[in-house]
Amino acid sequence: MMDTRQIFEQNPILAIMRNVPLEDTLNYAEAILNGGVKCFEVALNGAHACRQITLLRGEFGGDIVVGAGTAITVERAVNAMEVGAQFLLTPSAQPEILAYCRERGIALLPGALTPTDVALCVTHGFHTMKLFPAGDMPVNYIKSLKGPFDGTDYVAIGGVDCQNIGLFFRNGFLGAGLGSNIMPAEAIASKDWKAGTAWVRKIVEAALDGRAAFEQKKRDKE
Repeated sequence: MMDTRQIFEQNPILAIMRNVPLEDTLNYAEAILNGGVKCFEVALNGAHACRQITLLRGEFGGDIVVGAGTAITVERAVNAMEVGAQFLLTPSAQPEILAYCRERGIALLPGALTPTDVALCVTHGFHTMKLFPAGDMPVNYIKSLKGPFDGTDYVAIGGVDCQNIGLFFRNGFLGAGLGSNIMPAEAIASKDWKAGTAWVRKIVEAALDGRAAFEQKKRDKE
């Protein structure tokens, strides 16, 4: 069983799919994959979510990792796992979902914003969290959280785009997720998947530059 820290160590960028038309699912995902992003979240409050999880797993197999987001009820969590989701994500720290996943050994990226949220997740055994909405907080906010909660890691989701993604990584985020910002709206509307891939590559480059800068800063302090 994977855990979310391993997932994001290997796949620092998450592509969030919400309300992507069913007929565009595979082309959309392939464009992102070709750009260098292999980790996907399918939002369960979007149309055709479970069908899209099945399509992605069937088409790309082990080339990608597929999570199910907005898993805010146990029913949603059950449905997602039944169709092949490899991990779950929530926007908040919900005790019933934390307990459900802990008891069944399901990889979960729970949402957290406050120290109380973080403490609840850690109590349930989850040390890697989704800081949401990350874009509304100072980018160095995780330093404050990591002070008392050493051993925790965070994935920035909410308000992340091509311009600021490097900044999140430079400040120590383990990963970052992008939804509508993963590629230009006009590329999606015109089904210009090559343009979409080119945009994703820019995002990957900015993220990797940011991560490298953070790692260099750590080495300089040693």
